[in-house]
Amino acid sequence: MPVTHPPLVLASTSPTRRELLGRLGLPFEVHAPQVDETALPDEAPTALALRLARAKAEAAAAQFPGHLIIGSDQVAVVGGRVLGKPGDRARAAEQLTLSSGQVMVFQTAVCLLSSITGEVAMRLVPFDVELRRLSSADIEHYLDREQPFGCAGSLRSEGLGVTLCRRMSGDDPTALLGLPLIALCELLRDQGLALP
Repeated sequence: MPVTHPPLVLASTSPTRRELLGRLGLPFEVHAPQVDETALPDEAPTALALRLARAKAEAAAAQFPGHLIIGSDQVAVVGGRVLGKPGDRARAAEQLTLSSGQVMVFQTAVCLLSSITGEVAMRLVPFDVELRRLSSADIEHYLDREQPFGCAGSLRSEGLGVTLCRRMSGDDPTALLGLPLIALCELLRDQGLALP
């Protein structure tokens, strides 16, 4: 069956986002956006997630005219403090120690940009994760096995991170993984794509 919609581009280097988008059964290309993910002074976590999702999509627009471009970003928040990607073991241990027994709120933004019309549509999907009380041994064992240094808040819930959790709640479990498919499907349908 021929493609009757503009081609899709996922502006992300995340293998998890690539796998999630692949679930929809639509052909797409992948582009690695070059975006500075540093928060602006006094920027709210929700504003940060939305800004970065849009910036990632916009970073691909010039190279992909005539496409629908998907950008997404996720910010983890504990007690009003933004926890980004730790980058290394020491910061990951610090994040998990801070989050022990707390509720982490993952704010996941998705942006769909048409490089044909310039139209931008966005959604923000929160997801709550309450961590159980974690011992130093719990954290060290998890970090040894999972190495979640590229995950917001150091929580790789699709892997062993689930063992750290007490409960999870939200409208879309794929939002926790980094690409809220329910919201994305809505945005794609608005652009005329037929999805089951």
